[in-house]
Amino acid sequence: MKKEDLPNAISVFPLSNFIIFPKTTVPLNIFEPRYIDMINDSMKSNKLIGMIQPKTSNNNQIKPELHDVGCLGKITSFRETEDGRFLIELKGLIRFKKKEEVITKKKYRILEINFENFYQDLRIEKENLKFSDLELIFKDLKSLFEKRGFIINWKALEKQSLDETINALAMASPFSLEEKQVLLETENLDVRKNKMSEILNTYAFDDFNNTTIQ
Repeated sequence: MKKEDLPNAISVFPLSNFIIFPKTTVPLNIFEPRYIDMINDSMKSNKLIGMIQPKTSNNNQIKPELHDVGCLGKITSFRETEDGRFLIELKGLIRFKKKEEVITKKKYRILEINFENFYQDLRIEKENLKFSDLELIFKDLKSLFEKRGFIINWKALEKQSLDETINALAMASPFSLEEKQVLLETENLDVRKNKMSEILNTYAFDDFNNTTIQ
């Protein structure tokens, strides 16, 4: 997508503890009537929606306060189930900063946004990272995922580009809402890698502290 094609306002899906990064694709199961409407409207226009986290993890709030930064996604796959749900795949394109909410009669929310701090997300560029730089992070992450009962296909991840791999792990990780938001807002992949390492260190420390010697 080109800079000039980016929208000034988008419909948003505020989903707690869920982030999407540029250059990654996630499946979504849409069943709430307001978001069925939102996907319908999006499919008729530019197929774009924004993913943004609410500031609290209570998904039952009608209009939770939202974080400042989210990610614009494009619907790349769409299927309707027999019971009226939508199964979509959303590809992350570029992060955005919210400006203000647009008041409409629609059931879903629309935000005015800008992209000025995130145009680098649209570029395809090689980061100066090697898999060897990430081995320790992967090892600690793998351990954390396994402790929390998460299953990850590590071999498949290693075939992806580094930015896809780091972003996929950040999205799937058992980190908190706030920690995932910090990762989303990091300037670039190198900083994101370092932040992941910092967050993992706190988990390793907690696990150590919670071990009781009988």
